[in-house]
Amino acid sequence: MPPLNQKAEPIAGTPVTRILILIKQKFKMDLDRSEETLRLMQLCSPTLPTGAFAYSQGLEFAISSGWIKDDETTKVWIYGLLQNSLTYLDVPLLSRLYKAWSVNDMKSVLYWNDYLYASRDSKELRAEEAQLAHALARLLGDLGISEAIGWKENPRVCFLSLFALGAWHWKIPIKEACLGYLWMWAENQVLAAIKLIPLGQTAGQKILSSVIKIIPDQVLTGLSLNDEEIGYTAPGQGIASALHETQYTRLFRS
Repeated sequence: MPPLNQKAEPIAGTPVTRILILIKQKFKMDLDRSEETLRLMQLCSPTLPTGAFAYSQGLEFAISSGWIKDDETTKVWIYGLLQNSLTYLDVPLLSRLYKAWSVNDMKSVLYWNDYLYASRDSKELRAEEAQLAHALARLLGDLGISEAIGWKENPRVCFLSLFALGAWHWKIPIKEACLGYLWMWAENQVLAAIKLIPLGQTAGQKILSSVIKIIPDQVLTGLSLNDEEIGYTAPGQGIASALHETQYTRLFRS
């Protein structure tokens, strides 16, 4: 009989043993997924050296024209773009680009990349895509993702194509990648609004807290779309972005 302070070893094959094995396996799975989660944080980090902070995507013109003037109108702008543009364009294309990278289908990668580039309906939005994508291609190449290197000089490359490559290479599940992408976009818009309106930091965090509640549903909707349902439906942003190109004073790039 073992001492009172010594735990008896579970008997092999008992329910207790099986439960302990399952707990160990679950713990190991959680640890295995931790790198994927951290890679997603890295890919969505504001410190990512792509220069995304320098663009407002039409927001600066919308604020200077009085379309947006406070936290409530900022939330309406962000909600509108999330629900009418990113859900029906960026999310489904991220899914298709991710799948194409996973099977090395370069024809599909190029097709969906060009589809997205053609959907950016101002010179400013297209310039932003190329600048961010070239920066991300250089970074991913430096981090050992060789597939990114050839995209550094492509004049029509889109940021989303390289984001999908990074997510696939680091084994980030597509749903989590979409959640991270939408969060990254929303955070950048809020940061721009804080500078331009200006909004207080707390007001910005309240907007982001409300956005968190709708992002999961937008991802599920975007991932469920068929090819013929994909499309850009935010002409107001395109107009604001185009007019921002000739705005007399600008804080953000055009």
